[in-house]
Amino acid sequence: MENSFAKNRKALHDFFVEEEFEAGISLTGDEVKSIKNGQANLKGAYLEISNSEAYIRDMDISKYKQSSNQKYESKRKRKILLHKKEIEKLELNLQKSGLTAIPLELYAKKGKIKIKIGVMKGKKFYDKREDLKKKDQKREIEKMIKNF
Repeated sequence: MENSFAKNRKALHDFFVEEEFEAGISLTGDEVKSIKNGQANLKGAYLEISNSEAYIRDMDISKYKQSSNQKYESKRKRKILLHKKEIEKLELNLQKSGLTAIPLELYAKKGKIKIKIGVMKGKKFYDKREDLKKKDQKREIEKMIKNF
């Protein structure tokens, strides 16, 4: 049973998903409580690899209200927990031109907080327009079927 806490819908609008990874994320206790309260935001977040370790940057997790931590940073760099082979594969993908790694979803799985990472390729303006046309056509067909 999966429980989703945050999704990055904008990323799916702006990018094509080439490959997906599921990973753990290193968090403090207050951050976990804040995520479970729905206080996480993936908009603008991205992945970087340094010294054979993966980190997520600019993921916003608001401060837990009952926290006593005075020096809390909501957009701090957080370590992503992946196997060494997965990190190497991700690093090879990121070296290709036009590809980037972006978090797509933050969810719970078997009591642990997991993050879905997508290796993405940017969409052109006409690709976005084409997707909107397809959505509108699908919506019209569903409306016609419902009314029929």
